[in-house]
Amino acid sequence: MSPEMSAQSLPLERYAEQVSTWPASGRHILAHFDAETIVVYQAYRPSIARWAVEHGRLGGPEFSYARMSWVKPNFLWMMFRSGWGTKADQDATLGLRIRRSFFDRLLGSAVESSFSRERHASPEAWKEAVSRSEVRLQWDPDHDPYGAPQERRAVQLGLRGDVLAAFGQREIVEVIDLSPLVAAQRAHVQARQLDRLETPVERVYVPGP
Repeated sequence: MSPEMSAQSLPLERYAEQVSTWPASGRHILAHFDAETIVVYQAYRPSIARWAVEHGRLGGPEFSYARMSWVKPNFLWMMFRSGWGTKADQDATLGLRIRRSFFDRLLGSAVESSFSRERHASPEAWKEAVSRSEVRLQWDPDHDPYGAPQERRAVQLGLRGDVLAAFGQREIVEVIDLSPLVAAQRAHVQARQLDRLETPVERVYVPGP
C-alpha cells in the first residue's frame, strides 16, 4: 500500500501495470470492489466533503438532495471530470464504499440518458421511462491520466429522489477522503511521470445475477 493511503482502506497499484490489464475498447465498469462492496467516486467543495467524512454519510447544510447527483466507479473518469481536484467546487474527492447489492439494483433500474432502439420501442417510450426512473445511466469515453479520451467506455450513474436519499443516508459503508491522494498523484501527472503514478486498484466489474 502506498504511504499516501496508509490510513485508508483503498489499496493502490501502479497505473502502468493496471492499464495493461484493462480492456482497450467496449463498455466496461472498471471499479474497486470486494465480495460485498464497491467504491464509487464523487467530488465536492471541501466543506461538503468534511461533513461527509465526519458523519459517514452525505448531508449537511450545503448538500442538496433535491438535485441529481452523479457517481462514478472509475477513478480516472472522476479525475478527468474534476481536473484532478483543481476545478471549482470539485477540489475534494471522496471514495464512497457502498454495498454491491445496492449498486447492482441501481444498474438494474437505470435508464440510459440517450434513446436506444435496442432498449425502447420508441423515443416516447424512452422519455416515459426516463420520467419514471430515479437512476440515469450514461456511457462516456474513459480517459487516460492526461485527460485524453479512450475507445473504452466508462459508466456513470445519476441518482435522484428516494434512490439518492437511500444512497447518501443508508447505503454508504465507508467514506474515504481521497483529496491528499489526488494531490500527490496529480503532481506525477503534471510532471508527466506516469511511471510513478498510482491509482486505486480497479478491475472489470460484473454485476451479480
